[in-house]
Amino acid sequence: MATATASIFQVSRWRTRSWVLRYMRNGRARKMGLGPVKLVSLAQARDRAIDYRRMLLDGIDPIEARCAERMKARIEAAKSVTFQHCAEQYIATHESSWRNDKHRAQWRSTLKRYTYPVIGDLPVAAIDTGMVVKILDPLWQKKTETASRLRGRIESVLDYAKVRGFRHGENPARWQGHLKQALPDRSKIARVRHQPALPYEAIPAFMGELRARDGISARALEFTILTAARTGAVVGATWPEIDIVSKTWRVPPERTGTKIVGEKPEPRRVPLSDRAIKILQSLPREAGNPHVFIGAKSGQPLSNMAMLELMRGMRQGYVPHGFRSSFKDWCSETTAYANEISEAALWHVIQDKTEAAYRRGDLFEKRCRLMADWASYCAQPPQGARDNANVVPLRGSGAA
Repeated sequence: MATATASIFQVSRWRTRSWVLRYMRNGRARKMGLGPVKLVSLAQARDRAIDYRRMLLDGIDPIEARCAERMKARIEAAKSVTFQHCAEQYIATHESSWRNDKHRAQWRSTLKRYTYPVIGDLPVAAIDTGMVVKILDPLWQKKTETASRLRGRIESVLDYAKVRGFRHGENPARWQGHLKQALPDRSKIARVRHQPALPYEAIPAFMGELRARDGISARALEFTILTAARTGAVVGATWPEIDIVSKTWRVPPERTGTKIVGEKPEPRRVPLSDRAIKILQSLPREAGNPHVFIGAKSGQPLSNMAMLELMRGMRQGYVPHGFRSSFKDWCSETTAYANEISEAALWHVIQDKTEAAYRRGDLFEKRCRLMADWASYCAQPPQGARDNANVVPLRGSGAA
């Protein structure tokens, strides 16, 4: 049962003036706005009130009906939001939490190259499994790693669209229980290829050859091996990060290659051996160029490819990053240093969250001893030379 009064004039506590319709429905008093006085005349307000009274006579609550219409309009508007629009919103929302510029660029480039031509202009609400498979199928066998990452990015965008109310239902890009049945497991078609590493037994001979070479690239590679650092951290090193007196290199978190979560961590301290300090002291400097290892172009650091090119000329098939594996093998097989010390030297993140919460130190003093021992090992003569040095010559039978 519903009854309604005529449209009345109302002044709110904020001094705004409007027309309202008061009515009773199922014993409950309700008030429905008919529009502001500035925009709606008395005659228009009365016409609207008559329409709403008719709805009440038909058993329809006009407020609920209006809410339903507005919801329908929002749903229709959501249907027009494209996948590309959602993807760009997702990137803008999350890119500040991504660890480096390369990751941000890959997000944009893979979506632009592989996804937008197929579904970029389509309503995000209309994206289905067939469309996702159409994108991934041509890549899955030839560029499996790229395709796998692209699938994850599409899944994230569609999850974002669902949370924002732009689509409903299951995510057609999800892997478990869905695309896993339509595409072969990537581990079966693209085996993980680790960076080729020089055996640690060959390090002394290699370092001997390297010390005999001149040039910034040779010194940068030697410094990289002695510190077990990532090549990107070495190439980007600047003099303000180096403290010759305390024999310490402080690497900013954005160059450590580890994911930054929450509050930005302090720079990582890297202990420098005596040989590493000698390398730094021998380097040429360029006015106005803060980089430790200067490049061919004025004001620029050494090229990212310089050490790799040097390696190709010295040991085919090996790469600078592989020396981190050589260092780890040497630690594990020839020393008594605890695993967490070598892991800290390699800047690896503690995977156990509980252990990470309690272990706040960086084991710096222990790492100082470890890196000094590593430098001593690297400076040893090759195995053959060491064996010859230990041979005691015997007097000939004809000697007096």
